[in-house]
Amino acid sequence: MISSLTNKLKNLPVKPGVYQFLSDRGKVLYVGKARNLKNRVKSYFHSKPGNAKTEALRKKIHDFELVVTDTEVEALVLESNLIKELKPRYNVDLKDDKSFPYIKVTSEPYPRVYSTRRVIKDGSKYFGPYTSVKSMKAALRMVNEIFRIRSCKFDINDESIANNKYRLCLDYHIKKCDGPCEGLVSEKDYNEMVDEVVTVIRGKTDELIKELEVKMKSASEKTDYEKAAEIRDKVDQLKNISSKQKVVSNDFVDRDVISIAYEDKDSACSIFNIRNGKLVGKKQLKLGLKGGEEPEEIYNSAIKFYYGEHTEIPKEILLEIEPTDLKILEEWLNLRAERRVKFIIPKRGELRSLVKMCTANAILQLKEIQLQKMKKEGNVPYALSALQRDLRLKNLPKRIDCFDISNIQG
Repeated sequence: MISSLTNKLKNLPVKPGVYQFLSDRGKVLYVGKARNLKNRVKSYFHSKPGNAKTEALRKKIHDFELVVTDTEVEALVLESNLIKELKPRYNVDLKDDKSFPYIKVTSEPYPRVYSTRRVIKDGSKYFGPYTSVKSMKAALRMVNEIFRIRSCKFDINDESIANNKYRLCLDYHIKKCDGPCEGLVSEKDYNEMVDEVVTVIRGKTDELIKELEVKMKSASEKTDYEKAAEIRDKVDQLKNISSKQKVVSNDFVDRDVISIAYEDKDSACSIFNIRNGKLVGKKQLKLGLKGGEEPEEIYNSAIKFYYGEHTEIPKEILLEIEPTDLKILEEWLNLRAERRVKFIIPKRGELRSLVKMCTANAILQLKEIQLQKMKKEGNVPYALSALQRDLRLKNLPKRIDCFDISNIQG
């Protein structure tokens, strides 16, 4: 061990905080957090040999820096931010996280709903991140088909309406917008519609249907049949969406399911979003592993990234194994959600089946990642070995025969 490190290790604080291990060139190799900095940092130098990754890291440490925090939760947040910013070599990271889009509902008097890749503190509501651009576009398309939300970028307010600053566009004439630019819909009614949009994006479709059915009945009783018919059409569209969402739980609790599959440096994370008992969203993340990470550490990193970016935090999160910082993660999520969030590692029953289903998806995703990797590298021997393993063949396949049966209506 370097002599300068020996002296620094003697003066470590017994407080929570974040530590950064540095190379001989001052480059950050690893960022970690600790309840007790003294015990945690010393463990890297005085403990028995660990896994391959830890041993490789230990050999390259020439210095370290500390940031003391008041609580372990503060340390966790700081650690997460530093990992995203610095991308240290020996930390688990998520690939291409900056490219994930969100659905943004602006905080304007007459809000807009659109996709964005930037999350800023401007009072707007953000939903995501969507790891699939296709699913995000499908959600926006659904919103535009059912709700008459404006698509223009005008700064619409009471003053602009009073001064006739803007004119109706084509969207109004084809019944895609209610014309807030000319004051044809009140701010109150427009924002009620935006609240309905938010309810649908959150996966609470059945909840909205019940509310709209009450409004439809009220409009009918008041002989406002045009309004009742308009609500009826919206309800029919929402019921069509709801019928396509798979029921996976009978207790109607909002929960996420997270499963990770990995092999060597290849890994995949699958996330199910379940709202009111229905599977309303599936997300897939690519984890950048260095090799030798413990499963608990991988889950820990995935959870910190996903809920550090994700604005919708459910009541329950189902996992296959317990992450390293379970209690701290719960405390952190409780603060973010402003209510209790519970981690569950189910052993049997319906919840265990959900975890198994999510794990099966993660394994499938992992195989796709490995296949793409093989195509890129032209690794035919590895591909044949994988085929032998998956098909349970005694020997490595030497020949593969293919038959085109398209000409016999195959």
